[in-house]
Amino acid sequence: MSELKRSVLPFTSIVGLTKLKLALILNGVNPRIGGVLISGPKGSGKTTVVRALADLLPEVDVVKGCRFGCNPYREEMLCQDCMELLAKKKPLKSITRKMRVVNLPLSTTEDRLIGALDIERVLQEGIQALRPGILAEAHQNVLYVDEVNLLPDHLVDDLLDAAATKINVIEREGISIAHPSDFVLIGTMNPEEGELRPQLLDRFPLHVAVGSDHTIEERMQLVRRNLEFESNPDQFEKDWSQEQSELRKKIINAKSIIHEVELPDHCLRAIAMAIDALEVDGVRPDIIISKVAITNAAYDGRTEVTLEDMKLAAQLTLSHRTRRGGLLEPPSSNDIDMAITKAAEITRKNDKRASPTEVPASAKDDSEKRMSGGRFGRGEKFAAAGRQEGQKKKLRE
Repeated sequence: MSELKRSVLPFTSIVGLTKLKLALILNGVNPRIGGVLISGPKGSGKTTVVRALADLLPEVDVVKGCRFGCNPYREEMLCQDCMELLAKKKPLKSITRKMRVVNLPLSTTEDRLIGALDIERVLQEGIQALRPGILAEAHQNVLYVDEVNLLPDHLVDDLLDAAATKINVIEREGISIAHPSDFVLIGTMNPEEGELRPQLLDRFPLHVAVGSDHTIEERMQLVRRNLEFESNPDQFEKDWSQEQSELRKKIINAKSIIHEVELPDHCLRAIAMAIDALEVDGVRPDIIISKVAITNAAYDGRTEVTLEDMKLAAQLTLSHRTRRGGLLEPPSSNDIDMAITKAAEITRKNDKRASPTEVPASAKDDSEKRMSGGRFGRGEKFAAAGRQEGQKKKLRE
């Protein structure tokens, strides 16, 4: 059944939520960032912004007639049908289509999510007997999960597997069928309604916490625009069509130059040093910060990453990350800025220290020796102040 068409506020008309809108736009420019988790109280505009993003999403290349929307230029991510065509020396006809937002309702069944198999038909027809599920529809699209923290555990497990491998595997009665499922994962949640499983939390590359801290003027402007939109949606969309068009062009331009953006070695070293100093778990954050910094530079029309790009990327990437094996809560905004800034200062001087608090090999003055603890690095502020002593950690903005 086709989805009913909803009237949605134009993305550019939404009041406030600047950081959230930027995080969504960056995922539109570079889908390989992977998605964003949006946390905040009810009525803060989380769902409205995500739905509005659909109008701005760029086009992608797909194989004509492919049920899974395979990209013809990524042979490592082709379904069985497309691989068979290549094996027969038949060309894959390419067309372009716009990315879309695919919804994952909380009431979804497992067969609807991963797809259903008719065992008798599988034995006769192979992959053609697969009835594609939501994970198939989400390939090269945005997968949106509202109230993701309330998603049943068995669906979370399926989602985790697909998000990690970018492949959806369906196994029934000893029969296994797989197809690509590479999507941008966007989830919204109200922290008051429950926490998110750590494994799923880590699969969200970016995190933005939104609040209800609009000024009086912003609240008035928000109400006016909503009343105008509800009274005449078509006219309201026409009034904002110019702003929407300009933002689309900016996104398209960013996609065209993103491969030209340079991430200098001193910036990459600064990112690694800051992550090490903050004791963030894993190496995934290093990769994500690098991608986001490059994407933000392209979005601004630049071809080299700057400190401001790294600071923005770090804020979006680290505000929900565990540290020191889960013993520490996520770093504060000030800690993140301080870590990136200090590390960047050191790397610009071509300093090869492993950590921003390590004493250079050339240091002769005993006063420069690195002390245990301290204000920066694996020290008192980052390592002790955040200790929870068994209490549950909270997401910070």
